[in-house]
Amino acid sequence: MPSTVHRDPSPSRREIVRTLVWSAFAIGAMLVAGIAAAASGNPSAAQARYEQDRAACISGHTNQDRATCLQEAGAALQEARKRGSTGNGQAQYEQNQLLRCDGLPAPDREDCLRRMRGEGTVSGSAQGGGIYRELRTTVPAK
Repeated sequence: MPSTVHRDPSPSRREIVRTLVWSAFAIGAMLVAGIAAAASGNPSAAQARYEQDRAACISGHTNQDRATCLQEAGAALQEARKRGSTGNGQAQYEQNQLLRCDGLPAPDREDCLRRMRGEGTVSGSAQGGGIYRELRTTVPAK
């Protein structure tokens, strides 16, 4: 008489982890694509991305409950529209550079603004852990 093997139909821990990882990856890819559409400044691209995200939410192909998924898709669309209306990304980048100096006392702030505008030397990189900006100023002895 052949022996019968009964397999538990519940997924193994490994299968659950694999599903969670792929779901997180898919959600991240959707969000990155939404941000990329926003950066392109193309409202129709952002709307198309929203429709794709919404379809994934409704079909249940994400690791989130439907309400949360739809809320995040809507927030990504809103952010894309907001970024698209601001115009030039370079201007925003330069404005952000100058905002870094706002919290400093007046004498230090002026030196910081000069460094942000490109005076002095720059070394390092964001990938390497940081950008070092140096501006040497000669102060006469008293």
